[in-house]
Amino acid sequence: MNTDHTNIAVGKYLVSPLAKPQGAGLYAASVSIRSGRGSATHDRVLRFSGLFDSAAAALHYATEHALGWIHERSTPACA
Repeated sequence: MNTDHTNIAVGKYLVSPLAKPQGAGLYAASVSIRSGRGSATHDRVLRFSGLFDSAAAALHYATEHALGWIHERSTPACA
């Protein structure tokens, strides 16, 4: 069973974190970062190698990394 978290809309992106049970009470984290609509939809999925003691910790880690990824892309580059 996967533990879904509420999707988070951030500008043009939709962030969907996921915690997947790995046995022994540990969870793996991943996140989908979606943008666009219809046939122009792009979905980037990040899977993290660490394991977490709770689903909440895995979801938090995935969400924070997705928000960081979005922030990097929305910050203008310095010349």
